[in-house]
Amino acid sequence: MFDTPKDWSWELERTKGSVKYKTVRVNEGYRICDRLPAYFVVPTPLLEEDVQRFQGHGIPIWCWSCHNGSALLKMSALPKEQDDGTLQIQKSFLDGIYKTIHRPPYEIVKTEDLSSNFLSLQEIQNAYCKFKQLFLIDNSTEFWDTDVKWFSLLESSSWLDIIRRCLKKAIEITECLEAQNVNVLLLEENASDLCCLLSSLVQVMMDPHCRTRTGFQSLIQKEWVMGCHSFLDRCNHLRQSDKEEVPVFLLFLDCVWQLVHQHPPAFEFTETFLTVLSDSLYIPIFSTFFFNSPHQKDTNMGRENLDTQSKPLTLLTVWDWSVQFEPKAQTLLRNPLYVEKPKLEKGQRKGSRFKHQRQLSLPLTQSKSSPKRGFFREETDHLIKNLLGKRISKLINSSDEFQDNSREFYDNWHSKPTDYHGLLLPHIEGPEIKVWAQRYLRWIPEAQILGGGRVATMSKLLEMMEEVQSLQEKIDAKHHRQEAVHTQAPCLLRNSARLSSLFPFALLQRHSSKPVLPTSGWKALGGEDDLAKREDEFVDLGDV
Repeated sequence: MFDTPKDWSWELERTKGSVKYKTVRVNEGYRICDRLPAYFVVPTPLLEEDVQRFQGHGIPIWCWSCHNGSALLKMSALPKEQDDGTLQIQKSFLDGIYKTIHRPPYEIVKTEDLSSNFLSLQEIQNAYCKFKQLFLIDNSTEFWDTDVKWFSLLESSSWLDIIRRCLKKAIEITECLEAQNVNVLLLEENASDLCCLLSSLVQVMMDPHCRTRTGFQSLIQKEWVMGCHSFLDRCNHLRQSDKEEVPVFLLFLDCVWQLVHQHPPAFEFTETFLTVLSDSLYIPIFSTFFFNSPHQKDTNMGRENLDTQSKPLTLLTVWDWSVQFEPKAQTLLRNPLYVEKPKLEKGQRKGSRFKHQRQLSLPLTQSKSSPKRGFFREETDHLIKNLLGKRISKLINSSDEFQDNSREFYDNWHSKPTDYHGLLLPHIEGPEIKVWAQRYLRWIPEAQILGGGRVATMSKLLEMMEEVQSLQEKIDAKHHRQEAVHTQAPCLLRNSARLSSLFPFALLQRHSSKPVLPTSGWKALGGEDDLAKREDEFVDLGDV
């Protein structure tokens, strides 16, 4: 849950980051800033007085450490000031902070200013508003009227393009950490929106622990809940401000779904897990996704102000899935095709070097090689200008193309067999980014495929797995001269011919009026009722 120093220390030990970074308690009781967690991790040379200086702003906060020693950091900007004297003080402060994380040639930091060189929250909000209109359909007639222009409407929403840009940026950051062996510092106004999204995506791609169910839940707790993402405002639970409502966390889940869809054996959880998690985001009975910060949560749930007369708010955590689902339904949250990492024998463990529990897909380049001019923003003044609110010009916009290093990194990885317990990169070419059908299309009967889709494929694979398991048990029993006892695991995907492609959310049978001619002009042909009833019959277009 990352609400105790012990949790942070455990994560530092797990990622081998405890040598360069430390857990601080300076904000215990939220005495420094209510927009920071009570405990967090900073570079070891950083003094606690520096953390307190500007209420936690302008401080590099640790997110994750790579196996090669590089780290992912985030930082919020300092308050904008007009006074020259105050600006000089801030400049001097940031100069000292920067020297603690940028010490060439031993440690190099690359900064990513997300406030000026990446997506804006307004872009995300506008794209999603257009995108969700495609699925707000009242009846069958409206569905078929829009069907002929559905793909053009989808493209004009730009939602899939935003997903692609997020994945592309995460790949570029991954390349810096993995191949270039440099620290990456994410900069944002409050470091609680796009910082959360990209830092989480990078960890899902690089750390196989984050692709397990426990690891993924811990990741959300660490980067989003304790990272002070404003769930209350971004989900607009209180319906107070539509301007603040931006589906940043839903965008993250959609990006993760792309990875799950492309690399199913790499994830312990299923797309159904992601779908119910996205549903839980908008059910305001869980403390996980209800507050803007841990301080707000503790204040309203009774950890603080215990002397007040009002009763503390009692909410459940979303991670107790037994509250929402019975055990049989919970089996749909676990991926039966997940490839677990084989355990090494004791002799193998002693003889092998620990590499953060994964094999590297690409050889590391020399960290001391001179980078291309302009690739690293090493100048302290540049960082200071960004953090002081003097953003670089929009003329330096992010191209749709990869930088040379990232393109080579991307192509090399995809040219080799996938190691599901190593680095994992998505395909981001046009047709590879798809609509999360199970979430967005599940309530549209016309979008269902009875007995088809991924559900049918999964069902057949499970049947094969059970058959192999049964044969293996018979072989083992014969070898030990025992009677084979086959235990059949509970499975809800049997009889896939009756299931919808959007199972488990869609109905088993479809009640809809699909025209034989699914175009916007089908009603003008006459005989509307007859066409609607003849769902799968052959129609001679000449007769029509």
